[in-house]
Amino acid sequence: MKNQPNPSLKIIYEDNHLLVVDKPAGTLMQGDQTGDITLLEIARSYIKEKYQKPGDVFLGLVHRIDRPASGVVVFARTSKAAARLTVQFQTKQVTKIYRVLVEGKIPDSGTWKDDILRDNVTSRIVKSGKGQPAELHFRRLNYENGYSLAEVEIVTGRHHQIRVQFAHRGFPVFGDLRYGSKTKFNDGTAIALHSYLLSFNHPTKNERMTFVSEPDASWGLYINLR
Repeated sequence: MKNQPNPSLKIIYEDNHLLVVDKPAGTLMQGDQTGDITLLEIARSYIKEKYQKPGDVFLGLVHRIDRPASGVVVFARTSKAAARLTVQFQTKQVTKIYRVLVEGKIPDSGTWKDDILRDNVTSRIVKSGKGQPAELHFRRLNYENGYSLAEVEIVTGRHHQIRVQFAHRGFPVFGDLRYGSKTKFNDGTAIALHSYLLSFNHPTKNERMTFVSEPDASWGLYINLR
């Protein structure tokens, strides 16, 4: 039997082609060696029960966020939507903005470009040409108590990109023990990295869809979120 942290699902939006949810920190996106229940399985169960669908339910996983991170995630409810959303992610038509709480005082704003090499469960910055190019834009929203609250737009979608690029410059994500943080966040299963905004074209309608999720209130124990 699979371990079940909390099979509840916070729905942000749904229609015949899309299911947009707010992923809790600590929940897997898809299966791994732990055997823990995944957000994909929870979402499939929700669709199956709500619409009384027999047999296997199609739900397309078109992007991922890290297990200890939280925030906006979109699933495709049809194969057509899955194919079209996948193309949008691949061709950088999707806007992905994160909120992140890091240790130390970061610059007011900037753009970071690095080469990232994935080593099994971690990634690292390497010399140009030795890894995959990674780019992000950031701006600092607040600084207090030794922490910076930042808004980050990722141009590329590399493994652990935000975590690696900030940690490489001496600003580890709060709670991210894997990349140099000295402090656990909440119960140790979470890091202060949140998928804040996701914007894309609806797969079947001529309409831009934008979804926002605020970080957990627990972030406010460390910094003013407003």
